[in-house]
Amino acid sequence: MPSRPPPFRPSFTLLLLYVAGFFLCYAMLFALPDLIAGYRELPPSTAPLTPEELERAKQISQHALGGGKVLLALLAALATAGLGIWRKLLPGVR
Repeated sequence: MPSRPPPFRPSFTLLLLYVAGFFLCYAMLFALPDLIAGYRELPPSTAPLTPEELERAKQISQHALGGGKVLLALLAALATAGLGIWRKLLPGVR
């Protein structure tokens, strides 16, 4: 009697997706205060942004994740995924 192949379990792929999702969440949390402060500096208007305002927005977004915040977001994402696996809270990677 032939044996059945084991079912496909994409646990590593799910783990990568969890880490990527946690990374995006943490990166946005770290960048959000600077982005909100830059948004509040804009004058109220319904017109499209001027090139100067777009350049200022680009500088704010580059500065928002500077100073090691990207590495900190990655470490926080890895720690959260590790904690979720250890506590068996993340479905699909148990």
